[in-house]
Order: sequence, then C-alpha cells, then structure tokens
Amino acid sequence: MKSKKTQRKFLRIALILNLLALIPLIGRKPPVKDWIIVYLFNAVTNGLIDNVLSKYKIVKYPVRLFSKAFDTHILFDFFLYPTFTIWYNQMTSKDKIFPIIYKLFLITIPPFFIELWAERKTDLIQWSNKWKWYHTFFGLILKSLVTRLVIAVVRKADEKVNKNYNSYK
Repeated sequence: MKSKKTQRKFLRIALILNLLALIPLIGRKPPVKDWIIVYLFNAVTNGLIDNVLSKYKIVKYPVRLFSKAFDTHILFDFFLYPTFTIWYNQMTSKDKIFPIIYKLFLITIPPFFIELWAERKTDLIQWSNKWKWYHTFFGLILKSLVTRLVIAVVRKADEKVNKNYNSYK
C-alpha cells in the first residue's frame, strides 16, 4: 500500500467507518453527557500531544487527510482514538481497577498493531529514532487511563452536586 492515492482512499474509508460507528456508540448507553465529555477531552488532548510530537518531528504523517491545514493525523486524533476511548469507557464504567486495566491492555493491542503495521508498511506514519513501539503502546495505555480517571472524577463531582441539589429541594 505505497501509493499515496491508495493510502488516502484508505484514510477516507476509515473516516467513514468511524463516523458510522460513532453515531450509535455515543447514543448507546446513558449517560450521553459522559461520552461527549470523554470524546472531547480525548480529542483535545490528542491534538495537543500530537501537535508537540509533530512540531519536534518525533512523529510524522507524510500521507494524511487535510494535509495542507494540519501537520497532525486528525483522523486518529479527533475520530478513531476518541471513539475507541468512548467504547473503552462504556465497557469499564462499572468496573473496579483490575478489570479496567486488563481490559485496556486487551483492547489496546489491536489499534497498536494497526499503527505498527502502518509505520512499517505505509507512508501514513513515520517515527523518528527517538520514538519506539513501546512509546506508542504505553502512551495509549496511559492516555486511556487518564481519560478514564477524568470521567470518574467528573461523575463523582456530578453525583455530589446532584445530591446537594436534591437535598435543598
């Protein structure tokens, strides 16, 4: 898959499939506001982190969507990974710490191997000598856990506010 035209077509197909998957995923399990918070937090922080990595040429994206407007991989940063994070948070919303961690490792492996394949076989991503496979793998794990922690804190704060509000009624 070395032709730029083929790779761009692959990216467009991935975008369309992601958008189709995102619609029922967000509306599938309440509370929808939690999934929107997860999505937005993840997308914004992905964009910031990827911007730094791209600026310092640690990670490059020779073939990407909207290449004239963005140096980052907006498909992954703003669509694929945030969608994955919503799915992961829905799967673990009632879990204790051990299931949260082992489920994360299990569901992080497929996207990691896709990125590893893309780095080796396509022009979709290039890692500098400063970046290795374990940076990507453990970065995905850490970022997903941070997002999971943020939504847990938001839920606790929401419960506290609702409890205080209901006690004043």
